[in-house]
Amino acid sequence: MNFADRDPALRPLLDQLLSPDDRTRIEPVLDDLGRVAANELDDLAATADRHPPVLRAYAPDGTRIDAVDHHPAYQEMSRLAFERYGLAAMSHRPGVLGWPTRVPHVVKYALSYLFVQSEFGLACPLSMTDSAARVLRLFDPERFAAEIDALSSPTLEGLATGAMFMTEKQGGTDVGQTATTATATVTPEGTHWTLSGHKWFCSNVAADLILTLARVPGQGEGTRGLGLFLVPRVRPDGTPNGLRIDRLKDKLGSRSMASGEVTLEDAWARPVGDLTRGFPQMAEMLNVSRLSNAMRATALMRRAVRESVDHTRERVVFGQRLFDQPLMRQTLLPLALHAEAGLGLVLESASRLDDADAGDPHAAALVRILTPLAKNTLCKRARQVTGEAMEVRGGNGYIEDWVNPRLLRDAHLGSIWEGSSNVICLDVLRCMTREQSHRVLAGAYVGRLAALDHPRVEPAASTLVGRWQHLRSRGEQLLAMSTFDQEAAIGAYAEDLCHAVMATLLLERAQRELAAGLGHRALLLAHTWLHWLADPRLTSPPALHVLDQVVDGGEVSAEVAQSAYDAIGTASRHHVEAGTRG
Repeated sequence: MNFADRDPALRPLLDQLLSPDDRTRIEPVLDDLGRVAANELDDLAATADRHPPVLRAYAPDGTRIDAVDHHPAYQEMSRLAFERYGLAAMSHRPGVLGWPTRVPHVVKYALSYLFVQSEFGLACPLSMTDSAARVLRLFDPERFAAEIDALSSPTLEGLATGAMFMTEKQGGTDVGQTATTATATVTPEGTHWTLSGHKWFCSNVAADLILTLARVPGQGEGTRGLGLFLVPRVRPDGTPNGLRIDRLKDKLGSRSMASGEVTLEDAWARPVGDLTRGFPQMAEMLNVSRLSNAMRATALMRRAVRESVDHTRERVVFGQRLFDQPLMRQTLLPLALHAEAGLGLVLESASRLDDADAGDPHAAALVRILTPLAKNTLCKRARQVTGEAMEVRGGNGYIEDWVNPRLLRDAHLGSIWEGSSNVICLDVLRCMTREQSHRVLAGAYVGRLAALDHPRVEPAASTLVGRWQHLRSRGEQLLAMSTFDQEAAIGAYAEDLCHAVMATLLLERAQRELAAGLGHRALLLAHTWLHWLADPRLTSPPALHVLDQVVDGGEVSAEVAQSAYDAIGTASRHHVEAGTRG
């Protein structure tokens, strides 16, 4: 088993998004990580899930130590992630996996996607270590050069893992209610800061370097009064810092990784960047963590689809393979479709992040809205896909001997961490209000649709242009509503925007593969996606008859691909053009 080889979308998308040199460099890593994820890592992940971390608050002599003990399986997974594959280091230093420069975000997310198909929990410390280094590089690189180097270490021995402690009991999502206080103390050696307060949900709770927000005296109320601070596990003099782990959380999923409650007791801290812009600086860490959440959701969907396909091909019921039975095909097709469309959206967002980091302001505006759209839509969809996959496996799917329960538990986390779905949708509304992001999206993707000139692609592209025009108009109408009505409507509108982006990306890929002589499979998927937009029940889609090619890859005829568009029908196509679902 090799997860990369079993994925019909991954390599074609990388062909499209990477330079030839980067595409060549990633291929042996895809092969290696795809094999390790499907075998060694999968076994380690199952073991770590059954043996969650344990808090050891005191040493035998009564000394407070606040240590978290992980099973050896977790330690070995950490070595694979941080050292063998450099998943936290690759965005910050050249030389990782043989890259002469920093590794592109597209590569990082593609490799992380393979890793997460077996191990979800460790992806959180990976993401926070990576994004903590990013925040320090962006806002205070000279003062924190040593910390950036430790966070991006290519070896476990030199590594400092990162974390983000934001949530407080009284505030939750409302970060403006943060009560942790920052106190400046002036000594002959200079000024230093200490933090006091309580953080309610702290993942990677025993991290070496923690970014957190605290209230700075005299700065005002709400988020304006918050500064961003870096809190080390150990003070500069080598003594333990004032961080007390009160208890570990008994979580539904992500059980391999430790989350807990932390009390800060005059914890030594250093301010990061501009103290008056603490929350905007922390938001950079939030945004990239949200994109990581979307990637993880897509990985869970892909694993769930593969499990369902393998099971139904092996299981014979009433003399026929389950996979060949029409109603089961009707069940499997949407699962495979959403997994493939989701990966396209994640890698598109990563590609735009690469462009933004290179100084492209238009790409920065795009990734600002793509990130919450992907996080909201894909994390919610993963809950449905993993739940359906559990049912496909039947009674065994509900038993912990199989991977389905773990996939289902982990999938529910994505819609909660880094902002629940409602919070993310309100962020989409904020993007629209402040930056007219619905116009940015419509302009970008209508322009890209206009460049699709293959005769077999043009009809669907024209339909999608109509959809984007209506979505832009709907956005203007939404912004003209009362605040109450805006907030009530933004959830459905955000999903419609996201579905239009994924439809556009599927058509772009179809054009590329047709132009390269790679066949009509991508066009079939793009047309089937439009069919789903018109009719969420996907009534009698032609793709049912070629489901092997949908789930495995392979050529389908031009006639089948065209029939998937014709099956939508004129009346149903109107729903697509009107920017709604049937």
